[in-house]
Amino acid sequence: MKAMILKAFGGPEAFELCEVPKPVPRAGQVLVRVHATSINPLDYQVRRGDYPDLVQLPAITGHDVSGVVEDVGPGVTTFVPGDEVWYTPQIFDGPGSYAEYHLAAESIVAKKPPTLSHLEAASLTLVGGTVWEALVVRAALRVGESILVHGGAGGVGHIAIQLAKAMGARVFTTVRAANAEFARSLGADVIIDYEKEDYVDAVMRETGGHGVDVVFDTIGGNTLSRSPDVLAQLGRVVSIVDIAQPQNLVQAWGKNASYHFVFTRQNRGKLDELSALIARGQLRPHVGAVYSLADIALAHARLESPNNGIRGKIAIAVEPSLIA
Repeated sequence: MKAMILKAFGGPEAFELCEVPKPVPRAGQVLVRVHATSINPLDYQVRRGDYPDLVQLPAITGHDVSGVVEDVGPGVTTFVPGDEVWYTPQIFDGPGSYAEYHLAAESIVAKKPPTLSHLEAASLTLVGGTVWEALVVRAALRVGESILVHGGAGGVGHIAIQLAKAMGARVFTTVRAANAEFARSLGADVIIDYEKEDYVDAVMRETGGHGVDVVFDTIGGNTLSRSPDVLAQLGRVVSIVDIAQPQNLVQAWGKNASYHFVFTRQNRGKLDELSALIARGQLRPHVGAVYSLADIALAHARLESPNNGIRGKIAIAVEPSLIA
C-alpha cells in the first residue's frame, strides 16, 4: 500500500511517499481502506518534532479516518466488510491515517453518518471529538449560557459554534471581517472582527458588563490570562492549545473561574453523539480545501501559513476519485 512516511522531524518536505506492507487485522481489530483523512495543527506539531519522545521514526502519522471496512479480525462483531466508518486513530499508539489502509481497535470505530461524504467525515473526527470533550464534558455548557469561541472560522472553531448553538447557547466569536458571514451562517450571534476591535471591549459591551460563561481558546497567546476580563462569575475557560509561556491567572480568582485543558480522547460515543446532531441538521463540517495523499506536504505548508485563507478544514483525498 502507499503511505506517506515521516522519516525525520522537520518541515513539510520531511514526508516521503513510499510502498509499505498492507497490515493484517488481529483479534478485535478492523482493517479500513482509508478514503479520506485531514490536516490538523496536531499533525504539523508531530511532524516538526513537538513530541519526539512519543513518535518513533520512521512513522505514518495522521489523526482522522473515513473509509470502508476491508477486513475484520477474530472476535469483531460490530462491523463487516463494506461498512462505511469514521474514527480518530489512537494518538501516539501505532501508525496514523496517512496511508491507503489503517488498522484500528473495534472499540474506537463508529459508523459514518450517511449524509456526510468521506471528505467531510474525515474533517470532523478529531475536531468533533475535541469540541465535544471541551464544551459538553469539560465546560458543561448549558442552555441559555453564553460562550466566546476564539477563531470561529477555523477547523475547530467552526464546529464549536455549531455545537454551542445546538446546546442552546448564545455564541460570540472572533474572526476576520472576510469570515464574518461564514461565522454567521454557522449560527454565531455576535461577530467580533479581532483586527478592528479588542474582543474584551466587544464582549463586555454586548453583555452589558456581565461577561460570558465560557471561553473556548483555540488560538493560544495570552488568551488564558485575558479570559478573566470577559468571564462572568463562575465562568469556565477551556483551552486546546499547548502554551509554553507562563500565564498570569491572578485575575481568575476574582471570577471564581475554572480552567480546563483538553487533549482529545478517542471515544466511539462522542462520534455517535455527533452523528445524531448531523442527522438533525445541526452540525456539518466545512471542507475549505482538498489535497491528494501525495500532496500532504503542500497541505501542511498551507495550514501552517498565516492568513492561509482556509475556512473549516483541509481534507486529504486518499482515494484519488474523491478529487474533483
